[in-house]
Amino acid sequence: MVNLEDLKETDLRREGELPLEWTEPGAADELIKTDKPLTYELELSLLDDALLVRGRLELPLDCECARCLKPFVHTVSLPDWALHLPLSGDDAIDTVNDSVDLTPWVREDILLGFPHHPLCAPDCSGLEAKSPEGSAVAEDEPSPWAQLDEWKRE
Repeated sequence: MVNLEDLKETDLRREGELPLEWTEPGAADELIKTDKPLTYELELSLLDDALLVRGRLELPLDCECARCLKPFVHTVSLPDWALHLPLSGDDAIDTVNDSVDLTPWVREDILLGFPHHPLCAPDCSGLEAKSPEGSAVAEDEPSPWAQLDEWKRE
């Protein structure tokens, strides 16, 4: 929450962590876990008819690779995040007791940074096929496809 009265005299700088309550359940798929808090460093300014917020947002995500299922950490980082909220006019935001809750805008921009298909590396080759020991297939054994070909010829 940002109190607009505090901004009338000078710009403010805020930094800290936002706990998990700000995320929506089910926002991420089963390959992404949001167990860590979001960290922020923000500068808040009151313009004539708007609130200007600039700064940095970061959220580390515990992910599983969609190809090989190895765990890795992906950090959603918005180093030059900016938000302009009009306080008057047709697009004016709602204020409660001269305060503005920035959570909906932070949530939306961070969720847009979630990976759609998390990969541990762009060139990840996926799971390696392992053949059980001692189960080598004889080369002269006909494949099921060969048996179907024989049936088709009859």
